[in-house]
Amino acid sequence: MPVSADSSRRTGTSSLDAPPWVAMYHSVGDCSDDPYRITVSPERLDQQLAWLRRRGLRGVCVRDLLAARARGRGQDLVGLTFDDGYADFVEAALPLLQRHGCGATLFVLPGRLGGDNAWDPMGPRKPLLDKQGIRLAAACEGMEVGSHGLTHVDLTKADDSVLRSEIAGSRAALSEVIGAHVDGFCYPYGTLDRRVVDAVRDAGYGYGCAIDPGQLTGPYALPRVHIGENDTALRLLLKHKLHRLRRRPVGAAR
Repeated sequence: MPVSADSSRRTGTSSLDAPPWVAMYHSVGDCSDDPYRITVSPERLDQQLAWLRRRGLRGVCVRDLLAARARGRGQDLVGLTFDDGYADFVEAALPLLQRHGCGATLFVLPGRLGGDNAWDPMGPRKPLLDKQGIRLAAACEGMEVGSHGLTHVDLTKADDSVLRSEIAGSRAALSEVIGAHVDGFCYPYGTLDRRVVDAVRDAGYGYGCAIDPGQLTGPYALPRVHIGENDTALRLLLKHKLHRLRRRPVGAAR
């Protein structure tokens, strides 16, 4: 996670010179059948959020993280994201986030409202949030709802019509569901290229979350770090150090 102010002074660097730390979660629940390692137990999430707070850090949605950094602040903020819009976000994750005074960004699929994770060929079927659940999450203080596309497809393989529907169409559909502006987009599977990034920008989003965007690092290709059930305090610390070594600062999109 981001270094403390004390460690920044020791190294002679500003934590704002480093790329923002954005954690990537998915489902919160039973981990017994989890071939893709997308699930953390409520107990583990509770421990991870407590670890953040002990280090003087606070989880926030990506919108608030980027706004704070634009003002030259945010040294103590960590971006928290939850992909796919699983129903267990409201049931299990949201109460823990509120208990620890944290916010988060929830990326949902407005083309699969009330459905399940049919794009995963292995593993258990997990229910997705319906309109009511998404609205409940969006109404909570510190929470942001963003688009994960309409149906969770690899956008780098989509033709122009599908690309518009999945990106611009999902933004319009989600805005209607929550009755508010949608600022964030998350690339399904973390796959992106210049064409896809340009489509996200042209659709009016303010930022895009990826996983490991390579040379496309920028506000429309924000790198994130996967957080799972095995991530204890030590592993979180090591992931942060690796993140700082591998990532470049996020400036203008290239």
